Amino acid sequence: MHADPTFLEGLWFVLIGILWIGYFVLEGFDFGVGMLIRVLGRDDVEKRMIIHTIGPVWDGNEVWLLVAGGATFAAFSAWYATVFSGFYLALFLVLAALIVRGVSFEFWGKVESARWRASWEWALTIASAAAALLFGVAWADFIHGVPMNSAHQMTGTLWDLLHPYALLGGLVTVSLFFTHGATFLSLRTRGDLEQRAKAIARRTAPIAAALTAAFLVWTALDLHFSAARVVLALAAGAVAAGLPAAARRESARDAFAATAGAIALLMVVMLAALYPNALPSTTNHAYTLSLAQAGNSHYTLVVMTVVAVIFVPIVLAYQAWSYWVFRHRLGREDFEGPGTPTPLAVFDQKFPRKEDSDRETAAATPATAAGDGTVQR
Repeated sequence: MHADPTFLEGLWFVLIGILWIGYFVLEGFDFGVGMLIRVLGRDDVEKRMIIHTIGPVWDGNEVWLLVAGGATFAAFSAWYATVFSGFYLALFLVLAALIVRGVSFEFWGKVESARWRASWEWALTIASAAAALLFGVAWADFIHGVPMNSAHQMTGTLWDLLHPYALLGGLVTVSLFFTHGATFLSLRTRGDLEQRAKAIARRTAPIAAALTAAFLVWTALDLHFSAARVVLALAAGAVAAGLPAAARRESARDAFAATAGAIALLMVVMLAALYPNALPSTTNHAYTLSLAQAGNSHYTLVVMTVVAVIFVPIVLAYQAWSYWVFRHRLGREDFEGPGTPTPLAVFDQKFPRKEDSDRETAAATPATAAGDGTVQR
């Protein structure tokens, strides 16, 4: 019989859950935008618009994942050790997808070549979809449990993680993030691209809602407590009804709020289904790793709590400010036509051309009379 988590262990489980909710809500539309670049972008101008909607914020959104991993290591080191060792190959694939995605943003516009840009667009699309799929599979495995021995070491392989329930979880995150990205683009763009993004969201929202509802019902059937089943059934109904309805509304804010709420609700259900365990064992229930077993010392959790109280509001305020600065919608006119002279002047000042530099050097050199009467510099 596992001991119940202490107050601080429960608190940090909730805080880590909030970090994951923030990551999926914010990075979710980044993944969706990445998957949509070839679906919605009809020319280089629109593709540049799509990339620039998340260009100022996507790397900041990654911080939520880093903090969630760091907080897990600091608060529940045994949980961290089991997951990162047992899911090693899966996490390596996630890391590779995130790296390829980041490189795609930077390299897409480096060469004026249709083939070059198409290659990086496909890389961005595939990497975004792969990361979204793998995150959903991983969290479904957390709830379902994994093969694990008495030492809390996973005994299965990567293929043991890809069972039907986990794959359904992956399809849920892919469909939700895809729809979330479309609603985000409808919120951040103007003109024809905005309307096409709304149309995509209206078509994919029912699919995302149906997959999410099916996943929640399946999760409810696996739980033994009737109250939890009722809550999950109500959550499934709310998502199934609310997501398509919000996508059909003209307000892009309502549609974006609906997809963000569906993602947050999904994560809340996952966390509630997991508690008070850190990682269930499918080999033997006695081998399940509980939060109480995985938790670090009381002093460590107290120090972490004090640090979080001081610095988390500062980080949240900074990120909120960055979103406020880049809140304006983007249109074709922002990326068409000649550039303004100010950026060109600043660039020339920092990186003068060779002929300009030679003329300035010649002008600064004192003139001297040569022996044949000519003037030399």
